[in-house]
Amino acid sequence: MTDSEMAFSEKEENEVTADENSLFDKNPPLQVGKTQRTSETRIRVRYAETDQMGVVYYANYLIWFEIGRVELLRQLGFDYKHMEIEDDCWIPVVEVSCRYKSPARYDDNLTIQTEVATIRGSVLKFRYRVLRTTDKQLLAEGETTHVITDGNMQKRALPEKYLDGLNTLRTDIVE
Repeated sequence: MTDSEMAFSEKEENEVTADENSLFDKNPPLQVGKTQRTSETRIRVRYAETDQMGVVYYANYLIWFEIGRVELLRQLGFDYKHMEIEDDCWIPVVEVSCRYKSPARYDDNLTIQTEVATIRGSVLKFRYRVLRTTDKQLLAEGETTHVITDGNMQKRALPEKYLDGLNTLRTDIVE
């Protein structure tokens, strides 16, 4: 393998993106520790996500919450597809809240901060903050509540491997 092939191979290995269209900037690997319990995902506001005034349409924040949640799972080494197919574990959203603080606009770089707020029985809650990356302005914050189910939408326990990983990020546990 040549030096340039090795450099490209190393770059591919270290790059974490949600899709191939560069809407998502390179996301850092999740550092889990006593003080770091937040996953950060970076995105850029697309023109299609804005209204006639150039302000992001409110429902897009819910999509960004999902992006943050999916990336948090990926950073822990999990993904939805394998959860559903291999483990028959589904985590449908049953409740969502979002508080809008300041508008995002076309071409803004944003950071989605995602945390595991609570795990109790078959209920899982995530907390989100959307910030403008350049000035750290809080644009929105919210939560999603999920019920852990099987493919027939019957409540079930979260498989141990997911529980162990998510527990490392829980913000409702004081060490």
